[in-house]
Amino acid sequence: MRIYITILLLSFYVIPVFGQTKAELEKKKKKTEEEIAYTNKLLKETRDFQKSSYNNLLLINKNIAFRREMIQNLNYEIELTDKRIRETEELIKMMSEDLERLQKNYAEMIRIAWKNKNKYNDLMFILSAKDFNQMYLRMKYMQQLSSYRERQLKAINSVKTIMDIQVQKLEKVKKQKQDLINNVRSEEDKLTNEMKEQEKIISNLKKQEQNLLKKLKEQQKQMASIQKEIEKLIAEENKRTSGSTTGKYKLTPEEKLVSDKFGNNKGRLPWPVERGVITVRFGRQSHPVLANIEIDSKGVDISTTSGSDARAVFEGEVRRIFAVPGGHNAVIIRHGEYLSVYTNLSKVYVKSGEKVVAKQAIGKIHTDENDNKTILHLEIWQGNVPLNPETWLAK
Repeated sequence: MRIYITILLLSFYVIPVFGQTKAELEKKKKKTEEEIAYTNKLLKETRDFQKSSYNNLLLINKNIAFRREMIQNLNYEIELTDKRIRETEELIKMMSEDLERLQKNYAEMIRIAWKNKNKYNDLMFILSAKDFNQMYLRMKYMQQLSSYRERQLKAINSVKTIMDIQVQKLEKVKKQKQDLINNVRSEEDKLTNEMKEQEKIISNLKKQEQNLLKKLKEQQKQMASIQKEIEKLIAEENKRTSGSTTGKYKLTPEEKLVSDKFGNNKGRLPWPVERGVITVRFGRQSHPVLANIEIDSKGVDISTTSGSDARAVFEGEVRRIFAVPGGHNAVIIRHGEYLSVYTNLSKVYVKSGEKVVAKQAIGKIHTDENDNKTILHLEIWQGNVPLNPETWLAK
């Protein structure tokens, strides 16, 4: 019967796939909740100093992005739950139709048996056979009829049991859906409040346009200084290994091994801080406050807690330590043909020429006393080409 095929399909295909997807969504949800909680922790640190700081805006923007991701995942989970509800309702409907058919057939069978019983009993039916062969066949028929009745009754009871289980599952899934809807509403309310706070901070910061422009120019000056040091290092090392500043850096066998390992670990590199959130992304992007102004970031800014250390993202050798105007100290580590650059360090724990390993602390990240922000600027270069660190760090 179709009911047993349907049950098997749902048991071995539909439900496990849904369960796996739900588990993945739950994992994403948990990670996003942790990111929001950590960003709120950073916001609390900076709010105590200045409520309408530029750094606060970056953190609020990040929280809004996390919140939208959370709502998107919850809505997708609701879609999957709706699909499961529809499938379970269809299964219950099919089982109900089959149960009705089974009960009708069984009732008809009992009615016929009772009608025949009034004419003669089972024993007389067997004894009235013409010969021994007919008697044997009648006995087998009576046994098969009895067995069939038992199977029909078991089938009815089995379908009833399975249908009751499916009905209970349906109620449970419907409750899960309602819980998800409530979560979405709660997250949407939080998102609305965060967007209101975002608008308020932007409004206050727009009154400080000249100050923001000044800070932007200082930041651009720092980035230009970093790029100049990187280009200088590349030229010096190219000349040392190839005899020409225009030649390509020649790797030693050990550096080639490290370089290949670094390249094979794209998307799996450890973060340069124990915990943090990216508040400024790589590449060209609109300034969050200043109209018609673009930022061209060669790396990423990672906000973290006060007192945090910067960590090497991979094994390598420290090639340069230098001071950035207004940006404190910076460290460049070579990983074969790749370079990782760490800026805004108040203290440096390593020295030039030192070999480091992944996750080794290389310096303390500077905390701005004006608004209590602690930000590490990270860049990754392949030769003289800047790469997006976000695609290299582990998710």
